[in-house]
Amino acid sequence: MTKADLVQQVADAIGPGVTRKDCALVVDGFLNAIKQAVASGENIEIRGFGTFKVRRRKARMARNPRTGDPVHVPAQRGPRLQAVQAAPLPGRSSGRYGRLSPGTFPCGSRRASSPRIAS
Repeated sequence: MTKADLVQQVADAIGPGVTRKDCALVVDGFLNAIKQAVASGENIEIRGFGTFKVRRRKARMARNPRTGDPVHVPAQRGPRLQAVQAAPLPGRSSGRYGRLSPGTFPCGSRRASSPRIAS
């Protein structure tokens, strides 16, 4: 999804009373507020969506892939979005494949029994 798609969805959700230009200003303002807060080291929590946190990375030694020489990478900060755990889809349980009847597998086949060797 691009920023233009997001602006269009916001405009569609609000209705005919607001133009796309106004929605673009709202989306830009929202994104700029998040950028400024994260740049200043603040965490932003949006209930039902997630938390934007500042992740601190330690200084480390890396290697130049072309020459193999060691390179010092300084400590740095970067943004991180910790999303809220999504609700399960309708008709599915909390498991990865939903509810399966006993003995079935996600591909729909049943486990083949091992052949028994007559003694």
